[in-house]
Amino acid sequence: MDIEKTKVDRTDLRILQALVENGRASDVTLGEQVNLSSTAVARRRKIMEDGGIISGYSAIIAQKELGYTITAMVLIELSSQEEQKLIEFEEAVLSCPSMSFCSFISGENDFMMLINVRSFEQYDLVYRAELSKLPYVSKIRSSFLLHEVARRRVAPAVLDPRSYR
Repeated sequence: MDIEKTKVDRTDLRILQALVENGRASDVTLGEQVNLSSTAVARRRKIMEDGGIISGYSAIIAQKELGYTITAMVLIELSSQEEQKLIEFEEAVLSCPSMSFCSFISGENDFMMLINVRSFEQYDLVYRAELSKLPYVSKIRSSFLLHEVARRRVAPAVLDPRSYR
């Protein structure tokens, strides 16, 4: 992959790395880190925002501190992969308040979800009230995350200039 095709240069990648570490960093702070004026950083940031490279900023919430200590990885197999049924499932899954992530996947399952709950009893309720009522579900497989090894917003290779040679 060529770095020119991605619309960013090495300085942009350094700005992005700094923002991944601290999304609230000011243009002045970023400028100090990448040896640019705050005006130049602001211009580059705006170009990356307008171009969709930076798609937003958000707070990272420590769910465990709010009592949500259990995360279930749920694999769902549908009875059919007809396009209309996939669309209906995807629309329905958006109404699941316990779901923090859902993706259409390849392999023997069709979707993977992450469900956040306070207890196994609550997961049982979520399973019965939310998951089992989703349309066209033929199998639900649940695994529980025991401990988190890593959580990255962006894989380091994505922001490494050597990845673009």
